[in-house]
Amino acid sequence: MTTNAKFCRILATLGPASDAEDRMLSLLKAGVNAFRINFSHGNHEDHQKRFETVRRAEKRFGAPVPILADLQGPKIRIGALKGGKQTLAFNDNLRLVLGSEADEDGVLPIPHQELFDVLKSGDMIMLDDGMMRLKIEENDGKQAIARVLVPGILTDRKGINIPGRRLPISALTQKDREDLDFALTQGADYIALSFVQCADDVREAKKLVLGRAKLVAKIEKPAALDEIEDIIALADVIMVARGDLGVELPLEQVPVQQNRILRIARSAGKPVIVATQMLQSMIDSPIPTRAEASDIATAVYRGTDCVMLSAETAMGRHPETVVAIMSRIIQEVERDEFFWQEVHGQAGDPEPHSAEAIAVATRHTIDLLNCRGIIANTKSGSTALAMARERPRARILAITPHIETARQLAMVWGVTPIVTPDFEALEDVIQAVPNFLREHLDMKKGDRAIITAGVPMGVSGTTNTMQILTLED
Repeated sequence: MTTNAKFCRILATLGPASDAEDRMLSLLKAGVNAFRINFSHGNHEDHQKRFETVRRAEKRFGAPVPILADLQGPKIRIGALKGGKQTLAFNDNLRLVLGSEADEDGVLPIPHQELFDVLKSGDMIMLDDGMMRLKIEENDGKQAIARVLVPGILTDRKGINIPGRRLPISALTQKDREDLDFALTQGADYIALSFVQCADDVREAKKLVLGRAKLVAKIEKPAALDEIEDIIALADVIMVARGDLGVELPLEQVPVQQNRILRIARSAGKPVIVATQMLQSMIDSPIPTRAEASDIATAVYRGTDCVMLSAETAMGRHPETVVAIMSRIIQEVERDEFFWQEVHGQAGDPEPHSAEAIAVATRHTIDLLNCRGIIANTKSGSTALAMARERPRARILAITPHIETARQLAMVWGVTPIVTPDFEALEDVIQAVPNFLREHLDMKKGDRAIITAGVPMGVSGTTNTMQILTLED
């Protein structure tokens, strides 16, 4: 089996439209590299079936497939309304009360004391992803009076956002803690932490994960932007979750902050996922808008590791077509010579470590000798991550004895992971490499590749060797 032809990876969300094993296999063949399980919907029984089905599809596909478990997080929601819905008319005054349900018109129940603790006169409240907006007139800590600025029809359990206010709540609810334990027992490769507001949220989650999976910090609250450098330093992966971020942040600031996050994460060598509404129109339509195609291309030009599909594959009418189109857009961008100028122009300064030095030397050697592949012998994945950080113009074949490492690397830019024996000596790696290059990178006689490894072998994090190899037959 040869590697996927693109460097940027695709993360697809599972749901009713993609839960069948054959459909998952079709999505993998179309270009999906990883699957997301959204814990905001369904129960543990539903999710267990998804874990098991992904692993069966992975076996049939013949390559490592990571699973990202996306925790729901502390979503603030309206309670139950009288009759299940209310019409909010412009300039109406509403009463916001602490509670889970209301039995009269003009009253919005909010079962979150934390919201009343921070609301002040003049604050804006956004309902249902910003479809309706209220302005707080007064608040006594138990109830508040709000005036309707943007009208609409509000139904039960719709979300609430308060731009500019940091709520005094943890990013992990009790439900999240239970879901986290369950996901880890099922073998999740990544855990996505929703509604991160500060670096302490990431620290709290890492104490619970204990290195059993990679931690993804989802940036969807403007408060997180104030501590973005610290959050990126602590997290293993960053997700720019533009849906919720675009509700509380002025719309025109979202692309600016997306690029800022990408720039900082790229410099820190942390993988980045760009998510939400990338091909939203294809939930129903068989073709995307030109603006959506341009949006994907922009993320790829900026060097993002992975682009994510949400409802498009979870409940859309054309999941395979969505993936195929996204894959074609990615590949077309990566064929553009300007693409390489873009991604290399954004790279930060490497850290003063041997693995980083080898990675920089590898990229320059590839450009000079037109090498077609890189062999990164790795146990923890750090060697392959260092190579991917440099965005070399060659595929990175990460060979590792650990399936967990291989799965995690499958979502990293340009990396094709394979599970191999645990080589005891560099000579054993060199002897095995030609077959790997032919089978997984489709290399031919005369093609060059670079082998990177740590000597002595078997010690994690000791990459200090680079060797140039030319295929002889």
